[in-house]
Amino acid sequence: MIDDVLLEAEDRMDKALEAAKHELAAIRTGRANPAMFNSIMVDYYGAPTPLQQLASITIPEARTVLVNPFDRSAMKALTTAIRESDLGVNPTDDGTVIRVTLPALTEERRRDYVKLARSRAEESRVQVRGVRAKSKKELEAIKKDGAAGEDEVKRAEAELDALTKRHVEKIDAALASKEAELLEV
Repeated sequence: MIDDVLLEAEDRMDKALEAAKHELAAIRTGRANPAMFNSIMVDYYGAPTPLQQLASITIPEARTVLVNPFDRSAMKALTTAIRESDLGVNPTDDGTVIRVTLPALTEERRRDYVKLARSRAEESRVQVRGVRAKSKKELEAIKKDGAAGEDEVKRAEAELDALTKRHVEKIDAALASKEAELLEV
């Protein structure tokens, strides 16, 4: 029973960590990255559709992205969606592919992205701590019901704390990596 609580907690913390890494990868840096386009939705025949379902994304150069649509009739919708996204880019359509050239980041914009990365990392830390709090309540309920002894519950709580610490450290490491990438000129 205690092991089930710990396994569930670890699984949920792993999901929070993956979500944090995904969120951080989507933040634009000086280099082009296909993950930047993950949140862009395209109005495709009246239905919002993720961009990666409508086109392949390639990175031929550090600051250039080529978006190659699977359906040429969707070019205008793809171009509009990219232009209206929060990336701050102006795509050009040459008839077969959409070329997106990423402008160099200003120092102020880099600082804004660092703040954004820190807030996303903090949200993930809060999720991990929330999982810890919920699991701790479940462990207390197990102890109260008499399904496990006090020593077993204390050992499980110590293991839970170590698990929480490990996941928070991984989130911090991902944040530090992203900050270094953002501040690199």
